[in-house]
Amino acid sequence: MLMKPLHRLIRLTRLMPIFALGAMVGTGTSALAQADEGQTPSPLSYFTVQAAGQGAWRSQDAKVEALRDAALSAQVAGAITSVRVRAGEHVKAGQELLRIDSRMASQGAAASAAQVAAAQAQLAVASKEYERQQQLFAKRYISQAALDNAKAQWQASQAQVRALQAQAGVASTQSGLHTITAPFAGVVASVPATQGDMAMPGGKPLVQMYDPSALRITAALSQAQAQQLQAGVPVQVELPDVLPQRLEIAPEQVQILPTADPLAHTVPVRVLLPTDLPQRLTPGMFARLWWQGQAQIAEVLIPQSAVIRRAELV
Repeated sequence: MLMKPLHRLIRLTRLMPIFALGAMVGTGTSALAQADEGQTPSPLSYFTVQAAGQGAWRSQDAKVEALRDAALSAQVAGAITSVRVRAGEHVKAGQELLRIDSRMASQGAAASAAQVAAAQAQLAVASKEYERQQQLFAKRYISQAALDNAKAQWQASQAQVRALQAQAGVASTQSGLHTITAPFAGVVASVPATQGDMAMPGGKPLVQMYDPSALRITAALSQAQAQQLQAGVPVQVELPDVLPQRLEIAPEQVQILPTADPLAHTVPVRVLLPTDLPQRLTPGMFARLWWQGQAQIAEVLIPQSAVIRRAELV
């Protein structure tokens, strides 16, 4: 049963063009059956194979970051007297977030202001005395030395006023450091401090906040992968549980930092996200960076319908 179709198959393949051999795999059974019955074989269908030169999409885990975030710490020592915000609140630029005990600083500022007032009074007396000495010197009633002495006292009073005013400015600035305000409009990420805690300069952050209007993702790629991105290949961003599909990102929004991790030998890559994303997207969330790799070897693709499976053979 098998030998009879075999010699007809050999004879038939000698008459067929070589480019139709692949298509015969799908129609060989019917052609042999028609040849056995002495009927004219039906025309063979064919499919033109093509080489796929387009590179496959590759991906790497990433995380969401904020372009502007701040960890606000105390610049002066003191006990925290009030906390005005909670995590998750939207704040405006310059809004008061918390306050540190400023009684000592306020007393110092008041003392400096009083010293300035006293110095200004002495300056007024020295100024009038200098004017009188000038009038007396014009009438030849006093010597040049007396006039120079009055002028020196007047100049010294002026310098003392300026010095005390500078000290008063320092005291006033010191008093203002006891109030922590928002440097920009954003969202309060966390408030680790509570009322009664002791704030110290250079200590733990008291308030952490970020700007939700400007976000990005950061991924660590290998050096070869980073070189592919430098060629301007298409880039997509996947945000699971936030967006149902990937975001198309222009190559201009991709930044490859000129540094590399000496241990992992990876290059940081930042991708700027659009500003119209859902508000539930926050820093620290999981993301995935997709890019189209360069094709190294062309693959030949054939339709699945042209493949015949016999048991475990294809």
